[in-house]
Amino acid sequence: MRECIGILTGGGDCPGLNAVIRAVVKSATKRGWDTIGFLGGYEGLLEPMRHRPLDYREMDALLFVGGTILGTSNKGRFAAKTGHGQVQQIPEEILKEAKANFHKLGLRALVTVGGDGSLTIAQRLFEHGVPLVGVPKTIDNDLEATAITFGFDSAVACATDALDRLRTTAQSHERVIVLEVMGRYAGWIAAHAGIAGGGDVILIPEIPFRYESVCARIAQREREGKRFTLIVVAEGARERGKDFVTSGPEEKQREARLGGIGAVVADEVQKRTGKETRVCVLGHLQRGGAPTTFDRLLCTRFGARAVQLIAEEKYGYMVALRPPDTVAVKLTEAIGRLRTVPLEGDIVQTARALGISFGD
Repeated sequence: MRECIGILTGGGDCPGLNAVIRAVVKSATKRGWDTIGFLGGYEGLLEPMRHRPLDYREMDALLFVGGTILGTSNKGRFAAKTGHGQVQQIPEEILKEAKANFHKLGLRALVTVGGDGSLTIAQRLFEHGVPLVGVPKTIDNDLEATAITFGFDSAVACATDALDRLRTTAQSHERVIVLEVMGRYAGWIAAHAGIAGGGDVILIPEIPFRYESVCARIAQREREGKRFTLIVVAEGARERGKDFVTSGPEEKQREARLGGIGAVVADEVQKRTGKETRVCVLGHLQRGGAPTTFDRLLCTRFGARAVQLIAEEKYGYMVALRPPDTVAVKLTEAIGRLRTVPLEGDIVQTARALGISFGD
């Protein structure tokens, strides 16, 4: 009998998931292994199990296709994070059932693709005897132990393109335009896109902001003859002394949904400055569509390296990018440690050197 491995995609979707699936399946095929994909994330491991064989001949077109052919989920019986990132214990019976089904299928190992929450689940399964390796995925780029996660570059490209477009309309109408981007509790997308897209104010979770500072930057631009301003706001940005802004009621078995801070900032800026202000929320546009060239290559490298780790029986590890190479790091070194934008790092210092305000 041919050996078989499994793969699943967990957490939020992002560009490049299909490219990882493609790389895993093609690399496994080269070793004489079959691959099955679990549907709907970790839920596919539980009864009634949902999985499908993955034929290498259907993989070619996946390199540039967004989303995931396996589906994914960031809620349900396997939820590892709730509220504002609080860790939730997964019931023992759930872990035992998943392990039993894994062995029932006769799998050699499992490849789990996800961010902090999904890889936290992976670690729990590994501790319960499921041989697996992880692949880091999140547009938020907030996962420790890897220089970058796939999906981030594609999200930044989307946000930068939006800023390019918003600049022309802001300038034409002499308006302030606020662009709200994703990122949860880290400001990587806002910082990178804000600099690349010529933003004037960047508000990120790492630096609580004051409206006085934001409005002072707008007034300064007015004095310089610049009658428009672009403000980039991360969804997890907070006014100093205030809590996160969320959209919708709190739900059990899932993390809080951040969002709405862009509208709050726009309203307050218009009140304080008298400038006509508009808000644009990118939302899930950042998660959809084809991955960038950078992400396609990174996904392919991650997927191939994950299969190599399985061949080496190096379980409980995650593939990571440590330029110029991909390496293996223990899952425990990657999870539960939010990777945020360093305040004294090159990104923040570059922005400040250009006169970009962080509202502090």
